[in-house]
Amino acid sequence: MSVPGTLTAHTDAPVPGRYFAVVVDAGTVVAAAMMTPPHPLVLSRTERPEALGLIAQDLRRARIMPPGIHAPVAVGRCFARIWRHLTGQRHEEILQQQIYRLERVRPITGIRGSLRPAVEADRRLVIPWVRAFVAEAFGEHATPTDAEQLVARRLRGPAEGLCLWDDDGPRALAGYAGPTPRGVRVGPVYTPPPFRNRGYASACVAALSRLLIDRGYAFCCLYADRANPTSNRIYQRIGYEPVCDVVEYRFLPADDGSR
Repeated sequence: MSVPGTLTAHTDAPVPGRYFAVVVDAGTVVAAAMMTPPHPLVLSRTERPEALGLIAQDLRRARIMPPGIHAPVAVGRCFARIWRHLTGQRHEEILQQQIYRLERVRPITGIRGSLRPAVEADRRLVIPWVRAFVAEAFGEHATPTDAEQLVARRLRGPAEGLCLWDDDGPRALAGYAGPTPRGVRVGPVYTPPPFRNRGYASACVAALSRLLIDRGYAFCCLYADRANPTSNRIYQRIGYEPVCDVVEYRFLPADDGSR
């Protein structure tokens, strides 16, 4: 998984509240979970509801109360039911996304400009673009994000970075992070309103994806908001194929406060 690797690379000491767990049956991992506060608990795919029950019970024993969960739709629904039974906490859906995967890029042609890496001189431009991306993508449910820290880390590279589509000036942004031995995650992707509907985002993501595949990654992956047909259409045009739908729930206080 890319998150533990990133944490190992950028963290010197343990941070309270982090949680990593796997459920193993006869030597085979059947479910996995992780949480890095203030983000929600992330759950893997699993066909074993009892594995989700074991994770929920382990969280309770450790007195860890996730703010919410992020999981494949069926897994999320199942865990939310289990969690309510254990804790009384209700939940509300705040986001549905689709995970995409790409192994071969379909070129985007006819768009003026070219891809270039963001550099230190771009910092003052890129930071507000990252803030705007978070606000647009997640709205009131956005997890607190230190845009300055994110940009500083990405500018250092090389395992993660930011790229710009430049057409007589920066026009769109696409980043990458979370490398694994075989794949890498693309995001954030953002185009300021004055430069939209010109193909810049499509060209930027296509060129960045090609760059990453050419570096030796077997695949790229990314998240797209299910409620945004434009971004989903762009990614599919480039060659990204749907993998699964994921849901994010926020946990709410128990009805009676008794648990």
